[in-house]
Amino acid sequence: MNRLRVLVADDHPAMRENLVRLLSRDFDVVATVRDGAAAVREAPRVNPDVLVLDIAMPVLSGIEAAGRLKASGSTAKVVFVTMHHDREFVEGATALGSVGFVVKNRLVSDLIPAIRSVLADQPFVSPSLRK
Repeated sequence: MNRLRVLVADDHPAMRENLVRLLSRDFDVVATVRDGAAAVREAPRVNPDVLVLDIAMPVLSGIEAAGRLKASGSTAKVVFVTMHHDREFVEGATALGSVGFVVKNRLVSDLIPAIRSVLADQPFVSPSLRK
């Protein structure tokens, strides 16, 4: 069985490494990039099943990158990660049709369940953001 392909975008090298470490056991991480514009460039090349995008990145935010990819026809599922506990980010992300939202301090417990949820077309929001 083929493993699902994941593209990771985060502007902090240590966080990218942490995300890859968390994901590599269950998924193939096919690309890591440091900003939203690079995610938009790389996604068509590597054809990921899932995009794990930091919300706040230089050049293009994760939300802007997801919007551009969706507009270009990408069918990859999206899980946003952020250090912010702000409902406005969740609302902005879900307006784009994304269904995964994970707070970075809950990556270990929430990231894999979030990906599994979005792959099943089910929404996922870290508990600290649910209201």
